[in-house]
This record gives sequence, structure tokens and C-alpha cells, in this order.
Amino acid sequence: MPFVRPDVANLLAMLSSAPGPKMEDGEPGPAREMMRMLAQVAELPRGDLAHVADVTIPSPQGHAIPARVYSAAADPGPGPVLVYFHGGGWVIGDLETHDSLCAEIARVAGMTVVSVDYRLAPEHRFPAATEDCLAAMRWLAETPKPVGHTVTGLIPAGDSAGGNLAAVVAQQLGGKLPVPIVAQWLIYPGVDMTANSGSMQEFAEGYLLTNGGMRWFTEHYMGSEPDLHHAYASPIHADSLAGLPPAMVFTCGLDPLRDQGRAYAAKLVSAGVPVVFREAAGQIHGCMTLRLAIPSTQDDLHACLAALRAMVDEAHATQAAMAAAAAPQTTVAAE
Repeated sequence: MPFVRPDVANLLAMLSSAPGPKMEDGEPGPAREMMRMLAQVAELPRGDLAHVADVTIPSPQGHAIPARVYSAAADPGPGPVLVYFHGGGWVIGDLETHDSLCAEIARVAGMTVVSVDYRLAPEHRFPAATEDCLAAMRWLAETPKPVGHTVTGLIPAGDSAGGNLAAVVAQQLGGKLPVPIVAQWLIYPGVDMTANSGSMQEFAEGYLLTNGGMRWFTEHYMGSEPDLHHAYASPIHADSLAGLPPAMVFTCGLDPLRDQGRAYAAKLVSAGVPVVFREAAGQIHGCMTLRLAIPSTQDDLHACLAALRAMVDEAHATQAAMAAAAAPQTTVAAE
């Protein structure tokens, strides 16, 4: 039997005894409400923060993308912005399910966080979610007024499906924006829709996210799209990962997606990308928004944030050194 943390075991026992059908046995509407209810009872309250505001982001398709801005300081100076894409299999999840997590990231990391409420499937199938996340990144790179300070860099981040979106955004926009993508943070990411062995089978049942749930998400999101190898769907199958921004990849030991997260981190390393890899033993998928029910997750989160902050600071120091080296040198002629 695999190691299971005591607080994780308590939650799994409670969920296994709960009445009602599985998520994958129903429709998206009830599943979305189920996720909101789980967040209400299993996630920590948001707590105080200097600034929280709902905004809208314009998209090339003409619709508005809801978003929420979190700032730990009332009057922040120039700095990076972490752009958060929520999990939920591209079908469920929203600003509310990840509200407390985004606030905690802003508070502990000391940086502005913008949470993006991209369009969901099946109402908006692949690649609508990716299109919205790309649009949000491009908009934020231009330092829009709602951010409240000059944007010096961007950090795409997200959990599960949001980790997929963050990986795709880093691949598509790295080196192509007015400001650099200084890091990417992939939290138990879904990066390979073709995966069907290893941890996908080992943890197929009994650990919150199930193999059946993954099939349900994929069917709703991909629809009739036959190419699960498409780089937007499975970023691990991109032609090359060389030159991507530094990455932090976080996986969980009891997660069906564990192996693909490990494999993506390894592929980044092989491509020469700086990587910080962390795996939480005895932990389950979805834990970052279950911190009240799984208190040990708070330590996992804070360890990730310390590593991420160090990555961002190193990136900014490197940029400053390069800018100084490229600046014209002034010489004084001898008399």
C-alpha cells in the first residue's frame, strides 16, 4: 500500500462515505456546484489582503474574460505579476474555488496575482480556454491600469488543467511579450492527454481524482478533436522545450497525473531549462484548494512559494546584470 498522510486519509475516508453519484456520472452544472461546495467546506478562508478587485480582460474574439486582482500591498511598486489559471479539467472551477489560494500566493510571495476565469467546456470546447489564457497574458504584459503598478515580468501558474494552460502559455509566449516570462509554476499539471499507464492506473480510484473523471473532462473539453497530441492539449508533445522560462513543477505522490508531471519536468531538464521539482509524498491531486481539510498542504504551498520567489529574484538579478552590461559605457578623457 502506498504511503498516505493521516490528514489525507481522513479526507478520503469522509469523501468515500459521502452519498451521491460520482462527478463523472453527471452533467457539468452539478459538477461545478459540487466543486464550489467542496471548496467552501475544505478550503481555508481567504483572510485579509490589501487589495482585491474584479476586472475584465478583453479578448480577440470580442468577449470579456473575468479576472480578479490580488495585491498584498496597498501601493505596490513595479514588480512581477503571477497569472493564475484555475484547475477543474477545463470544465469546472472558477474565481471562487481558487480565491483563497490566490490570496495566499499574493500574501506569502509578496507579488500581485491575477486569477483568470477562462471559458469552460463543453459550452466552449478546445482550444477556447487556451485562447483566453493567451489573451490574458498579452493584456497583462502591457501593464493595464487595473494591475496598479508597472509589470516587470510575468509568471504563468496553475493547477491541474490550469497547469496545462500555464505550460502552453509559456511555450507559446516565451520571449514574445514586451516583458519577460520570468518563471512558470506547474501544479500537478495535466500535460499529456494520451497518458494511460503508470500512475494513471495505480491511482485510478480512491484518491479524489479518478481515471473516469479524467476521461469525462477530456471528452467534454476536446469534443470531436481527434489529435490529443496537439501541443495545446498535451504540451509534453511539443516539438521542442528548449529556451523556455525556468519552471517549478509540483506533483503529488498519490495523483493519477503524477507520472506525466514527472516526465514533463524531466523533459524540461533535458532541454536545458532550469527546473525546481517538488513532489509531496502521501498527497492527493487537488490538495492546494483543500488546505482546511488537509492542513499539511500549507507547508507544501509555502515551500513552493519560497522556491518560486527565489527563482523570480534570480531572474530579475540576471536581467539587471544583462541590462547593465549592455548599457553604453561613459569614459572620461585624460587631460
